[in-house]
Amino acid sequence: MTRIRIYPPAGPIGSPERTLAAAPATLAGRRLAVLDNGKPGAARLLGGVARGLAERTGASFAGVFQKGSAATPCEDAVFEEILSAADVVLTGTAD
Repeated sequence: MTRIRIYPPAGPIGSPERTLAAAPATLAGRRLAVLDNGKPGAARLLGGVARGLAERTGASFAGVFQKGSAATPCEDAVFEEILSAADVVLTGTAD
C-alpha cells in the first residue's frame, strides 16, 4: 500500500503582531471613515456603507481616504490623517 502525505499549504500559524482594538459599544457620536484600498468600486461601496451607518446610528461620516494601492500597506501620512479624523475605519474589499 502506498502512503500519501498531505501537507497544509498555509504553513505554520504565528501569533498576530497586534491585538485588535475593542469595538465601541455604540457608534453614536463617533466619526466613521473609509480607507479605500484601491480595488475597483471599494470607495463607492464602503463610502455608501459608512454613510448609511452614520445616518442610522448617529455617527458622522469623516470621508474617504486613499492609500497608494491594494498591494501596499497604508502610507504613514495617510494613516496619521485617518487617526486624527476618525474613530472607526471601514476597509477591506476584494475582487
